[in-house]
Amino acid sequence: MKYTRLPHTDIRVSKICLGTMTWGRQNTEEEGHEQMDYAVEQGVNFFDTAELYPIPPKKEIYAVTEEIIGNWFKKTGNRDKIVLASKIAGRAEFTKYIRTTGFSRDSIIKAVEGSLQRLQTDYIDLYQLHWPERNTNFFGQRGFNAHTVDPWQDNIHQVLETLRDLVKEGKIRHVGLSNETPWGTMRFLEESKVHQDLPRMLTIQNPYSLLNRLYEVGLSEISQREQIGLLPYSPLAFGVLSGKYLTEIPPRKARITLFPHYDRYSGETATEATKRYQDLANEHGLSMAQMALAFVNTRPFVTSNIIGATSMEQLKENIGSIDVNLSDEVLDGIEAIHSAIPNPAP
Repeated sequence: MKYTRLPHTDIRVSKICLGTMTWGRQNTEEEGHEQMDYAVEQGVNFFDTAELYPIPPKKEIYAVTEEIIGNWFKKTGNRDKIVLASKIAGRAEFTKYIRTTGFSRDSIIKAVEGSLQRLQTDYIDLYQLHWPERNTNFFGQRGFNAHTVDPWQDNIHQVLETLRDLVKEGKIRHVGLSNETPWGTMRFLEESKVHQDLPRMLTIQNPYSLLNRLYEVGLSEISQREQIGLLPYSPLAFGVLSGKYLTEIPPRKARITLFPHYDRYSGETATEATKRYQDLANEHGLSMAQMALAFVNTRPFVTSNIIGATSMEQLKENIGSIDVNLSDEVLDGIEAIHSAIPNPAP
């Protein structure tokens, strides 16, 4: 395993982060525990979860993933070996069963306390805002819609004050963003620069893959100049970049087969790009999944690559990507495909 550090800290994290969003829906608790056991054996020390998980969200299974992780901590005693990240769900139509009060002080405090209880721990190493309260950066939408009616009032200072108090209490150690825009990221950073008693956002968790490199437009410069690390999610584009959906008969238990509305990586243009990446991988004797993950692993703005799997076979392949070195010829091939079909999935 390779390691890096959470920006502005001495916390050492594996370059591969174990994602958990399928546990409790596509995966059983036993399977989740098996994944954690194996990941730790391979040197993975960074887990990412959220109160919203498992995905797709459903009231009846709200926060089950955190419970699965908490039970593993209790069973193994491994809490001190893991850098643990979780998130508060933002305001959205599909989260009304969680709360309708957004990132108010009471909401953040209750969300943190609920996660701590389910995770059976006294602290969370990295606590993230799952997506903005503002009407921006929706899945499937490219760019900000200037005509959007947005009732949001700037509460970023108040949010950071609440997070600061939770840091002082020892309930969380550090804070991060998720699904955020360049404007939102700089707005949070600006607030903590002007008011130095407020915590600084260390990471941003956004989608990033061969099919969606939009992070490179604006946010990658912020990452490198401000030292805020990307924790890329969906690096295999919901499994599309494994090549398994290129077959005539889609795999029966695969994510998009089970939940066809998760189709943002399955459009005609994205499929054409995927075919070209598959041909490139075949040409160089690589699995497309490991090629796609290795590309993400080596981006200079990436702190840790969030991988997920529903089978142990997938997990082993994904973690094994850390040992894959891409030649200049492969990297040039990736850039050629990206130039021809840039960012086919929003």
